[in-house]
Amino acid sequence: MHALTQVDTSPASAALPAAGKPRRSLSPLKGLWPYLARYRGRVCAALAAILLAALTTLALPVAVRRMIDFGFAADHAGLVDRYFAVLVGVVAVLALASAARYYLVTTLGERVVSDLRTAVFARLVTLDGAFYDTARSGELTSRLTADTTQIKSAVGASASTALRNLVLCLGAIAMMVVTSPRLSALVLIAIPLIVLPLMASGRKVRRLSRHAQDTLADASAYAAEALNAMRALQASSAESIARGRFDGAVEEAFGAARDATRARAWLTGVAIFLVTASIVAVLWAGAQSVLAGTMTSGELSQFVLYAVFAAASLGNLSETWGEVSAAAGAAERIGELLATEPQVRTPAQPRALPARISGAIRFDEVSFSYPTRADHAALHGVSFAIRPGERVALVGPSGGGKSTVFQLLERFYDPQAGRILLDDVDIHAADPVAVRRQLALVPQEVSIFADTVRANIRLGRPDASDAEVEAAGRAALVDEFVARLPQGWDARVGERGVTLSGGQRQRIVIARAILRAAPVLLLDEATSALDAESETLVQTALERSMEGRTTLVIAHRLATVLSADRILVMEAGRIVDEGTHAELVAKGGLYARLAQLQFNAGA
Repeated sequence: MHALTQVDTSPASAALPAAGKPRRSLSPLKGLWPYLARYRGRVCAALAAILLAALTTLALPVAVRRMIDFGFAADHAGLVDRYFAVLVGVVAVLALASAARYYLVTTLGERVVSDLRTAVFARLVTLDGAFYDTARSGELTSRLTADTTQIKSAVGASASTALRNLVLCLGAIAMMVVTSPRLSALVLIAIPLIVLPLMASGRKVRRLSRHAQDTLADASAYAAEALNAMRALQASSAESIARGRFDGAVEEAFGAARDATRARAWLTGVAIFLVTASIVAVLWAGAQSVLAGTMTSGELSQFVLYAVFAAASLGNLSETWGEVSAAAGAAERIGELLATEPQVRTPAQPRALPARISGAIRFDEVSFSYPTRADHAALHGVSFAIRPGERVALVGPSGGGKSTVFQLLERFYDPQAGRILLDDVDIHAADPVAVRRQLALVPQEVSIFADTVRANIRLGRPDASDAEVEAAGRAALVDEFVARLPQGWDARVGERGVTLSGGQRQRIVIARAILRAAPVLLLDEATSALDAESETLVQTALERSMEGRTTLVIAHRLATVLSADRILVMEAGRIVDEGTHAELVAKGGLYARLAQLQFNAGA
């Protein structure tokens, strides 16, 4: 379990936790410790540098006091040079310690945040369809970038600065007591008057910082959606609508950030005023002591310097407290994400699949509702069996449950009732990754990455050689358009394959499935984006790839399923008929009506 897991979030609510929930403490930052603990040596070195810098700073007022009290006397003139030499040495140590502190804590922050981003992304790739049905990619990206950057600022700078100032403040207060207990008593009386308002203001800063991060994530989420659909927006002449909505989101984010900044500014201003006013009052009392002869000028100077150190460190603490509070809000958001558990999980002791899968599939009284539509069943007690190597087509009206069968077979979801078996193994008892390795999917909505043609095909089997990748590409007719690309198989295709046509993108995905060579092939409208000539050629390639493999085909165009061994007709989440094309046409049911509409229209 990840350490930043602070909230036990159920999968149904995981998509993303409620925004704006105030956090009354810095407890989410405790979850960072396991990430820091991986680098204990660096943490210890950074702490040593922080302590050394604070201690050398605290040594300066002692040297100043002795120089004032003794160095300026006529019979101690030679001490001036020595005192200044000692000061230079102390400053040199301070400089080295400060440089070491900066390097160590900055690199530590970078390292921890890199590990944290890796952990968040690792969690994201394990989450299932229930999570992504409601999650927004832009907000997830914001958590991976903006929130982790906020944490990096805290770990890499704010936390170490706060610790240094805390040590400096406590050390200065201790030395103030040693120098003058009476004046220190006045300061200690003033401390609660300073700290209590700061604590109260800090809670408001944390709440506003969290709200600012949430509104920024909302703006990022909409921007990601708009950029992904830019051509659709432009085709609809909806640019002004998109600009208006994004402008509104940005303004809301600015307003939240302004409110958080205003609160932090007030926090800083109040802290500076309270601290400085208390110092002025203590200085007045000290001046009276010097005039009365109960305190030397050097002692007063030493006390004043320690008071300045304490005041400055308290003032800096007020600023870093706001930054650390903002980081706590970011850590809370990331902790909520890491706390999200998928509904589809690997069992503690998963049942192993056979070493060689034959491809037998059975649905046994399967019922399922999508989490976002729990009151509407997508499948009602569906049962069917597919023999190894059999080619079965799923046809029927949209919304009949065909794609849901694929989703459940891939274990993107688990059914609420019934069993799904692969080679007589209930896939609910198996490792989802092991199940998916036995399946090759060609979806209707293809996914192409901003990489080369070769890399996109190799996604089907990452260990495939270049020759195997190109062979799969030729089988899917990818070579036909690759030959026209300047870099051939190594040509980059742009984000989501924007430089390719829809048919070219689909051929790459078909090549990916051919390369995978899994015992079960799932085709969801696999040739829907191809022209008639390419469809015929790719269908021939798919026919070759189907040999010896169990194949399920979803098709709305019935001409593509005429050669299927069996056709399952689905309507409203049920299988209402099955048989060959000829048998179903002869029965005169739903399939016959669909066939008549399509083939007569084609004629």
